Amino acid sequence: MILAHIDQNKQSLNRTRPLRYFILPLGCQMNSSDTERITSVLEDMGYEPTSHEDEADLLGVVSCSVRQKAIDRVYGRIHQWNKWKDKRSLITFVSGCILPADEKKFLKLFDLLFKIDDLPRLPDIFDQYGMVTPIRGISRKRAGIRTDFDTHFWDIQPKYSSPFQAFVPIQNGCDKFCTFCAVPYTRGREISRGSKDILNEVGRLVEKGYKSITLLGQNVNSYGHDKKEDAYFFKDLMEDIGKIGTASKKDFWVYFTSPHPRDMTRDVLETMAKYPCLANNIHLPLQSGDDRILKKMNRSYTINHYENIVRWVREILPLATLFTDIIVGFPDEEEEHFLGTRQAMDQFQFHMAYIAQYSPRPGAVSARWEDTVSANTKKSRFRILTTDLMRVASAQNEKQAGKILPVLIEAEGRKKGFLMGKTEGRIPIRIASSDKSLIGSFALVRVTKSLSLSLEGEVDSLLPAGFLQNPS
Repeated sequence: MILAHIDQNKQSLNRTRPLRYFILPLGCQMNSSDTERITSVLEDMGYEPTSHEDEADLLGVVSCSVRQKAIDRVYGRIHQWNKWKDKRSLITFVSGCILPADEKKFLKLFDLLFKIDDLPRLPDIFDQYGMVTPIRGISRKRAGIRTDFDTHFWDIQPKYSSPFQAFVPIQNGCDKFCTFCAVPYTRGREISRGSKDILNEVGRLVEKGYKSITLLGQNVNSYGHDKKEDAYFFKDLMEDIGKIGTASKKDFWVYFTSPHPRDMTRDVLETMAKYPCLANNIHLPLQSGDDRILKKMNRSYTINHYENIVRWVREILPLATLFTDIIVGFPDEEEEHFLGTRQAMDQFQFHMAYIAQYSPRPGAVSARWEDTVSANTKKSRFRILTTDLMRVASAQNEKQAGKILPVLIEAEGRKKGFLMGKTEGRIPIRIASSDKSLIGSFALVRVTKSLSLSLEGEVDSLLPAGFLQNPS
């Protein structure tokens, strides 16, 4: 646990009303999942949530040192919050993925900095340093928090941010050390969560009627490699989750992100094909379409290796959508290397690609290298590859026109009279309906129009119970 200097004279918070908290999660889905556990602990301590920063007595950020834009947002927020301290009493904290260099700076700006591993100790840290907590006090039992400090933060029951979609972390940290990435330095080495805890959490979510569950980890398909004596790996975990779906007879989809191509095995795909609840979607980060750049990135696979995996996907899961991540403008990426990435876009026919312009991150190996690709060239390559993606994805979406697909309806659309949902393959679809009661449920939707990166449709009927488990 790392603490900044706290001015005890400013801890006499207003107790004439409930004490409120506000948390800003930044970065990846793992940070969102961590935020749900932080939320659980704070509410167990008696704090109440607010969506308005200016109403909060406790202000926090779940940071992301992996992305410079996220760090810039942290500084913007804390400077504003510290100005508010001149007018009222409040406490600030920061957690999440934080590089050592950022830690030193944050310690001077925030009242409290803690690692997510230290979350179970948070109530005691507040007590130890005289930080005021709400009158209702602390009920560790309800939050699953023990006082022996051996509890892992995964043991804390999260307060899920959605009543029908949930993140379930299965692994933390990374052993791959890609040269562009700082995650091994912010989250440490790979640690697999106990399979019993994962399966229990998934089982509870299914019983509560959750429709979409995403397994999270930096490299989910290396699950269990740090506990080889147990001989229980990602394929085994997926098998047991599939059995939960079969036994429950309930409709839900299970996703996972992100796998690493080096660790993707055929038996995982074969397991997915056996169980209807294991959704037909594969997010397989490519990063570059050139072997030389992949080697410089320390990705530990070749385009030929990646091609073999995609061949398995098309053979075993012919209806699966294929998503990827790509970086353009990596150091020493020449036009011929970028051409390889463009060719890979056409070859693999991705349904979606998250394309990023390379920027060096302190702590990552590549930060020590010269950033040889100009900003203008990066922008140009980003635009070109995005155009390629739009063309390729559009061709994929056109195949869905006229079909009736099961869709999970997630929210109201931006335009009045529409709802938004996603297909099993996580393709966004805009639905012509204003019936908000459909949100959080499955429906059969007739696709009326295909767009570059999405679909449009209309509700054909509600999904019959058990349809996804036995679609025939």
